[in-house]
Amino acid sequence: MANHKSSLKRIRANAAKRLRNRYQAKTTRNAIKKLRSTSSKAEAGVLLTKVISMLDRLAKKNVIHKNKASNNKSKLTKFVNNLK
Repeated sequence: MANHKSSLKRIRANAAKRLRNRYQAKTTRNAIKKLRSTSSKAEAGVLLTKVISMLDRLAKKNVIHKNKASNNKSKLTKFVNNLK
């Protein structure tokens, strides 16, 4: 276990950040699943903008890799464009 005061604080801060990152990542994954399950193009278009925003935010904070975010956005956009 760490002995320095700053090390103990860093451990606490890292734990809080880890929880926040996991929550945001899981929320985004659930939003992606919800988007993929929609069949209405209008509803999917609204969801797509929200999901893209979430992915960009995760990539900006280095929770997910920027290329993974880009790939997800591309695939989801193709999915929405192919809906009728």
